[in-house]
Amino acid sequence: MSADQLADAGSEHPPNGGHVIRIGDVARAAGVSTATVSRALRGLPHVAPATRQRVHTAAAELDYRPNLPAARLAAGTTNTIAVAVPDPATWFNATMVGALGRETASAGYDLLLSGVASVDERRRFIELNGVRSGRSDAVVLIDVPLDESDADAFLAQGGCAVSVGFRTRALSSVTVDNVAVGCAATEILLHHGHRSIGLLSLDSGYVPSHRAEGYARAHAEAGLTLNPALTATTSSNWAEARRAAHVLLSSSERPSAIFAMCDEQAFGAMLAARDLGLRIPENVSLVGVDDHDQSRLVGLTTVRQHVAEQGIAAAELVLRMLGSDSAAPQHIQLQTELIVRESVGPLRID
Repeated sequence: MSADQLADAGSEHPPNGGHVIRIGDVARAAGVSTATVSRALRGLPHVAPATRQRVHTAAAELDYRPNLPAARLAAGTTNTIAVAVPDPATWFNATMVGALGRETASAGYDLLLSGVASVDERRRFIELNGVRSGRSDAVVLIDVPLDESDADAFLAQGGCAVSVGFRTRALSSVTVDNVAVGCAATEILLHHGHRSIGLLSLDSGYVPSHRAEGYARAHAEAGLTLNPALTATTSSNWAEARRAAHVLLSSSERPSAIFAMCDEQAFGAMLAARDLGLRIPENVSLVGVDDHDQSRLVGLTTVRQHVAEQGIAAAELVLRMLGSDSAAPQHIQLQTELIVRESVGPLRID
């Protein structure tokens, strides 16, 4: 049975024993082919907006109700994209997934979101969303890295995947230059005379090592040696970052500035400074990354990485792949931007 035939099956319940409305009736009313009706009602691409609207209007007027799950099953698709993130609750992931979801929904796809925080959870996610699982048509991995061999194996089975935040040879990807991010955040502090710069590092993922590399590179270019005692590793959670920043700012080698690898960590550092009676930027300067919605309100200098745009780019990539037979991976690297606000000031010698 074809997708169109199965789509028709759901409409064979006319009220009061009336005429059975079929997909052909909608096609005649809209002046298009049955294939176009099927694509329009399933939310598939390559249907002009005006045509899609005409089909939906005709279907509504005729009270045509296709059996979409059955049609998808017959077509061998689910119209679902599985998304993996380390923690769905963080601002970064919520913003990314929100933008991704809006774009894919407009093309008729649903998102299936999973929190994937460990190697075992990642393995299970890939198994559950493999080609033969019937659970999703594609996967998007946001800061949930696959190694090259796992990516090759997934694609060899016919899988469709896009990575965000990391890049492999085989998967299409959306990234920013995180080494440059670390450099920019550190250099603005060095420019203001700071030579003792603390680092709040993220505790997992692909990103931290690259931002730490940028932090180290900026120090080396300034002729400075890194002090390991000035690095504290924590999650992106502001409360945990607050505790880590307490340790840095209470030490005998208290830094005059801190580079936090994300804005939520920086918020925690702001609270730690307040707890200790330190003023920003008079006593400690602070730079974050992301440009969180609240960063402007608290005057945080940050490296903006256009989070929503990354989600949109990932959606465009995965939709393009689902609508094409091309197997060549595409890699998109978006620009970042240093946003200077009140949290950075010149070094003061007390």
